[in-house]
Amino acid sequence: MLEKLRAVAFRYEELCAKAEQPELYADPQKAARLMREKNDLEPIVEAYRAYNAACRDMEEAQELMAEPDMKELCQETYQQAKENKENLYRQLQILLLPRDPNDEKSVIMEIRGGVGGEESALFAHSLFRMYSMYAARMGWSIELLNYNDTELGGVKEADFIINGRGAWSRLKYESGVHRVQRVPETESGGRVHTSTATVAVLPEMEEVDVQIDPADIEMQVYRASGAGGQHVNKTSSAVRLIHKPSGIVVACQEERSQVQNREKCMRMLASKLYEIEQERIESEHSGLRRSQVGTGMRNERIRTYNFPQGRVTDHRIGLTLYKIDQIMDGHLEDLIDALATADQAEKLKASQ
Repeated sequence: MLEKLRAVAFRYEELCAKAEQPELYADPQKAARLMREKNDLEPIVEAYRAYNAACRDMEEAQELMAEPDMKELCQETYQQAKENKENLYRQLQILLLPRDPNDEKSVIMEIRGGVGGEESALFAHSLFRMYSMYAARMGWSIELLNYNDTELGGVKEADFIINGRGAWSRLKYESGVHRVQRVPETESGGRVHTSTATVAVLPEMEEVDVQIDPADIEMQVYRASGAGGQHVNKTSSAVRLIHKPSGIVVACQEERSQVQNREKCMRMLASKLYEIEQERIESEHSGLRRSQVGTGMRNERIRTYNFPQGRVTDHRIGLTLYKIDQIMDGHLEDLIDALATADQAEKLKASQ
């Protein structure tokens, strides 16, 4: 590992020297790539330098401890430097793990009501609100693609983009089946019902990221509609695209023009085709399904929201938090931080 760190430090110094050359900025794209690589390496190099400083502090304290009158005085310095060295070594192990190339991307999220009829649609709306509030707290924006609600305010399906740097790095753990246990608003007897909603999260891809043959796409247009079949507008502006080779169907009705809706559909389609290709590659390389702590499978039950007990349990890592109100208001940090840490631990174990 130390040899790899030396190579990273050398490359970082090389990039710093290039960044000081004025002629680099004659090519803005090349300059942007260089600065992006430099910024990616910077936290590794800073931790490596701190690690080397801790090693030096240990050596100096150990030498001084050889003198009888200095031993007690330097013991604390030595122990602190040793602790710093061990912590930095663990930090460097994580920093050197292969990065997910999509971590900085925005995401496309899809929420569908599952088992439980109208209550599942109401829970799907609760999840949409939760992610919307989390996005707002992170300074990200939401762009609706497709939103079909029910007369009672539930959501049959909601497709939307969360635009923000690093959205995928945080939200990729949310794919799967979310289960709720609560007394529905429609329940007069006060009985607790169990319902589900499904969440899918995809890194947002552009058409240039995925090759799509126009001949493979069938486009249909229709009128955008809201709850109860009420038309949002009187023109056929909503767009549905069918990718014939894969059978994937995507739709968007939130924009006023066919052109805008088609553009968003193409971004959704590109993201779905990318996901299929990544699953094929992973399957070929490992013969194994994705890690439960990773991006997850859509048919896995990943989390339970129990309202009577005020708890949320993530089944992948066995974490239970008794703060359901805060979580439903978009305070997802504790959950996502724990999932990211568990994911790093799994990757670290696999790399050793």
